[in-house]
Amino acid sequence: MRNSKNLTYAKALSELERIIQEIESETIDVDLFAEKVKRAAHLIKFCKTSLRTTKEEVKKVLSEIEEKPGEEEEESPVA
Repeated sequence: MRNSKNLTYAKALSELERIIQEIESETIDVDLFAEKVKRAAHLIKFCKTSLRTTKEEVKKVLSEIEEKPGEEEEESPVA
């Protein structure tokens, strides 16, 4: 299997799409089929983890910027 150090979501998805194309078009050599399926499983796991991590990071950022009730009134200058 290839090194996952430089793997990004976009690269993983692209490689996964290529593997799917090979399998669907039946151009994959039967001797490599099991290896490709294992690689696809690894890529799927990587993508799921990446999406889960991104979702959690976005939730955290959004929760940090949400205003607490009454907070806006306290920070507003009195005219």
